[in-house]
Amino acid sequence: MTQLISQLPADFAVLEAFVAKWALGTSKQRHQQRLQSTSAELQAFYDVILPEMHKLLAALDEYELGTLPEELHKLYWLSLSFAEIAPHIELYKGSVGVPYAFEEKRFIYETGDVVNV
Repeated sequence: MTQLISQLPADFAVLEAFVAKWALGTSKQRHQQRLQSTSAELQAFYDVILPEMHKLLAALDEYELGTLPEELHKLYWLSLSFAEIAPHIELYKGSVGVPYAFEEKRFIYETGDVVNV
């Protein structure tokens, strides 16, 4: 196992600055964080994590579903936050919401409080 620096494995130290804001355990938290962020914040996270995604997913893929060690949970949650914000950078020109769509804040979560691990 790789040595931990703060909250992430040493190989992912470049992502450490984003842990507090984007390593969120539930889909509801990640969705709300996206809506509360600015376009510049989405872009900054996207620009740093995108080059790390191949290595990040390879590290997570070493484990069977449901067996991810706790020390990798935040790394996993960062990858889920990337999936949350990527369409907004790639398709919606950095908009934090979905253009021409139903107002997202009106949705009710059925399972959004379940921690993803």
